[in-house]
Amino acid sequence: MHGWTFELFLLGAGIVAGVIGTAGGITSLVAYPALLAVGIPPLTANITSTLALLGSGAGSALRAKPDLDGHSPTLRRWMPPIVLFSFGGAVLLVVTPGGVFDRVVPFLVLAGSVILLLQPAITRWQARRDSRLSPTAVRVAGAGVAAYNGYFGAGSGILMIALLLLTTEPRLFRANSLKNVILLAADIGPAVLFTLLGSVVWRAVWPLGVGALVGGLIGPSVARRVPSRVLRPAIAVCGVVLAAYLAGRAY
Repeated sequence: MHGWTFELFLLGAGIVAGVIGTAGGITSLVAYPALLAVGIPPLTANITSTLALLGSGAGSALRAKPDLDGHSPTLRRWMPPIVLFSFGGAVLLVVTPGGVFDRVVPFLVLAGSVILLLQPAITRWQARRDSRLSPTAVRVAGAGVAAYNGYFGAGSGILMIALLLLTTEPRLFRANSLKNVILLAADIGPAVLFTLLGSVVWRAVWPLGVGALVGGLIGPSVARRVPSRVLRPAIAVCGVVLAAYLAGRAY
């Protein structure tokens, strides 16, 4: 693409990505393929997307306050390790080849989609057994999701939502708002690292980022108004589509 077509295409993609991401956690379903579509190589597209989509996170975080009442302890407990391991994942991306991990990515996204879809049944099963995930299991799962977020990020929102639903917040729209704030904090360190050491297409960052900011401001309103029985399977289907797309590229 040339001229204003490039910027306008990415601006529109950013708006759609922001709405989808803040309402359900699949921002990269739109943003990453859009960057590939305009001719940006995969690794560079991943790095560029991380910077640009800070706008989506910022917009959604600004709108998240009504859904975070009572969750200040949750944020204080979750944010430090998530931020740390996310930065570790970004360091891993910079210093190691990504071929092997790219083959694992589709399965992680698919697993998160299935868990999200089955979360009500899992919650009922936990209630009958009066059991929850052990603190060790939660820490290991959180570290894995955070490292994945820093390393690649596509679908990390859906994995984080699934983990929050199973451990902390059973209501989807509130878990989504928690996810938006936590991942915004987690994405800042990788964005700085990629800016200093990575290959960033700045011409693509600003239209995608502006669009994502606008979409991020709209997305939480969508999440609050759409019933979870509609939003949950829609998010899960998007996750399966993303997993299939990533598998097609990896294999």
